[in-house]
Amino acid sequence: MTQSGPVRKNTMKPRKSEQIVRALLQNAGIEVQGSNPWDIQVHDPRFYERVLTDGSLGFGESYVAGWWDCEAVDELVRRVFRADIHTQVTGNWKMLWHYLRARIVNMQSPYRAFEVAEKHYDIGNDLYRPMLGETMAYTCAYWKDAKTLDEAQYAKFDLICRKTCLEKGMKILELGCGWGGFAKYAAEKYGVEVTGYTVSKEQAKFGNDWCRDLPVTIRLADYREAEGLYDRVISIGIMEHVGYKNYRAYMELARRCMRDEGIAFVHTIGGIRSRTAIEPWIHKYIFPNAMLPSIAQIAEACEMIFVVEDAHNIGEHYDHTLMAWYHKFEEAWPDLRDKYSDLFYRMWRFYLLSCAGAFRARYTQLWQFVMTPVGTPQPECRHL
Repeated sequence: MTQSGPVRKNTMKPRKSEQIVRALLQNAGIEVQGSNPWDIQVHDPRFYERVLTDGSLGFGESYVAGWWDCEAVDELVRRVFRADIHTQVTGNWKMLWHYLRARIVNMQSPYRAFEVAEKHYDIGNDLYRPMLGETMAYTCAYWKDAKTLDEAQYAKFDLICRKTCLEKGMKILELGCGWGGFAKYAAEKYGVEVTGYTVSKEQAKFGNDWCRDLPVTIRLADYREAEGLYDRVISIGIMEHVGYKNYRAYMELARRCMRDEGIAFVHTIGGIRSRTAIEPWIHKYIFPNAMLPSIAQIAEACEMIFVVEDAHNIGEHYDHTLMAWYHKFEEAWPDLRDKYSDLFYRMWRFYLLSCAGAFRARYTQLWQFVMTPVGTPQPECRHL
């Protein structure tokens, strides 16, 4: 290029980084500036180098920054995972440090337990209430016979109650109880007493107020502080915050708090291979210090503590759940805009849609495990 004037764009050779990224995307059926809903519209050419340099972290950050757009981010991400592009772009030393630190340090130690609440769960019930619906359930719903998000979440609650054979008068320990939706349902419909633990101030305040007339107590404390003896130990979405260094200790705690004839239940997102850290973008912007367990990691943690009586994969239901949350978030955005920035909007949109794409690609799963203590009889449960 001379200094006498700009060279017309179509006469310039694409930079090497652009050629590489375009080729990778084409392998997944994704075109840059294409006309399909899943095609990428690049607004800033720095996008290409950023993706090659920072991998998935740069991919997400450049979207939030407005360097590229896509009408259907969920379908884009599904294609990225199906074509295995995410393993072909590994990023730089920052990415490596993210994974190495998770191997060296206990990223889910009690010291760090409250960080995810401060950065995610406590950002505002005015956001979560319209997005999650009347159950305030922030975990995968069960859509088998449901048509709406609320119906699907109530169906999930009831499925868990039936899987764990709840009976009137039982004492339930719920580790990671969220805003109290399941505790409220189980107390009202099955007549049980629930003690829940959460690290979120907003969740504890909301849940205790919501369940004030029921035998439900929600404690603002790390799950590791749980004590007492219960008929059932249930967790719905806490294992994603426990961490591989603590899985065994979690199982030991669940057993210690359970009667010999008790049942443990775990509902968790899971990965298709064993890892020690979550995707860097999710860690940095959505769920700090989170990670997804694999079947192998859960099985090893259970050895000689619990017998797995039932394992159920409902991963396809999470795609549907995330899309329902996304649409409700979009509907609520005009009322949220004054409090939350446009950058937040792009971040939250990318979070919900990219997670839906990962489930649609079957890169992530949703498992429900029913477990009983080693050496005890198999429960006579109508669901099992």
